[in-house]
Amino acid sequence: MRSLEIRPGVRITNDKCLILDEGPTLVIGDLHLGYERALEQDGLYLPRINTGSIRDALNDILSLYEPERVVLLGDVKHDFRRAGREESAQVREIINLIAEAAQVVVVKGNHDNYIQNIISDLGILAVDHIDVMGYRMEHGHEDTGHRPVIIGHEHPSVRIPGSVGGGMKIQCFVHAAKEGVIVIPPFSPFSSGNDLVLDDSCVMAPALRSCEYADAEIYGVTDMGIMDLGTLRSLSDVRV
Repeated sequence: MRSLEIRPGVRITNDKCLILDEGPTLVIGDLHLGYERALEQDGLYLPRINTGSIRDALNDILSLYEPERVVLLGDVKHDFRRAGREESAQVREIINLIAEAAQVVVVKGNHDNYIQNIISDLGILAVDHIDVMGYRMEHGHEDTGHRPVIIGHEHPSVRIPGSVGGGMKIQCFVHAAKEGVIVIPPFSPFSSGNDLVLDDSCVMAPALRSCEYADAEIYGVTDMGIMDLGTLRSLSDVRV
């Protein structure tokens, strides 16, 4: 299945976006625009595909879901430092693309230093969070304590063991229903994921760390659709 309703009016999709019925509102996180340029400054060269891939994926989901509002849930840019000309141009390109179809809300992530300088003349004010349908949406590097909350930052993924060694790494949504915490996967194709295991030290986002996250529901994102993988605790019994 391409999408799954996990709470009333809240759907997750294998397009790595979450959709709230109000609007509708489409939520994506962790674009990390300028990723390749930042690595080049450290001597590592990658093909310049991040922005193009994001642009193509956005065109698809804007057409498919026809949102009234799009929330960029932090880490729109990758480099912590002041953005160079290329990174600024990429951020503006993506925001302008979205703005042609919907209202854009930019939530600041921990990578988004100086982003207001980039978008100020676009008439957009970067915010720390936004509330829609009673859900607090914030990047996730800090926890305001509001529940229910939808966050990014974690880049969640899981590894499913193989029956004869090996296995499969899958990006995922995480839903800690009891605590009211939903974590979305990164939208950037370069973000392979932070593997979640039953160890507090593996969890980056404070809101998720505060949960009994071993009992959180894990929904894998695959080309075949959303896969209900059960809880993190039960994944040790899954084989591929």
